Amino acid sequence: MERLQKVIAAAGFASRRKSEELIKEGKVFVNGEKITELGTKVSPNDDILVDGVQISREEKVYFLLNKPRRVISSVSDEKDRTAVVDLIDTNARIYPVGRLDYNTTGILILTNDGELTNILMHPSNEVPKKYIAKLNKCMAITDLKKLEKGIMVEGIKCTPTRVKLKTNDTVKDYAMVEITIIEGRNHIIKKLFKELGYLVDALTRVEYGFLTLDKLRSGEYRALSIKEVKKLYGYKN
Repeated sequence: MERLQKVIAAAGFASRRKSEELIKEGKVFVNGEKITELGTKVSPNDDILVDGVQISREEKVYFLLNKPRRVISSVSDEKDRTAVVDLIDTNARIYPVGRLDYNTTGILILTNDGELTNILMHPSNEVPKKYIAKLNKCMAITDLKKLEKGIMVEGIKCTPTRVKLKTNDTVKDYAMVEITIIEGRNHIIKKLFKELGYLVDALTRVEYGFLTLDKLRSGEYRALSIKEVKKLYGYKN
């Protein structure tokens, strides 16, 4: 038996707090009966309807993918491009946790666990994400210092938790920068460097929280262990 609001959140319908609000508002039915009391527990066989939508309670699965270039971080695509879910052999209705741009490579978590997704995506939980960015020219040390102190992007300051200049090739005129951030605004890495006058020619996410690519080749994936899933849940404040 599990608490109703937890089941709704785990199904990916809403956050735990929003699920509680829906229950209070009388928008949740269990086996045809309206439920308004928080703390109500349900069994796996109970029929749950939230705001007119049937809640799915399939077994939770968790995958770590090394996303290749030219793959979209979605469950489908109107342009018929390959989606990340097409690379995973499972019958579960999984989806990516967040997204990586079409040509950005690296770590991506895919699951059908809505509660864990909410934990990893919520800014207050400050899950670190490390990237390696290849820039279109050498990087000035003064710009590196500016990046370390934080850059205003669309009116909001983004301050990386760590920045390291790995390569600054004056002959071929390019730089490789390792950058770790805790926020997840769309295209945030590219926007950070654009504010300093650089273009990102290639971008790879090499770490997500404590998870690394390890020996996964481009396009390969593996299931997360129970220990890893519990550790990811540990990011919840």
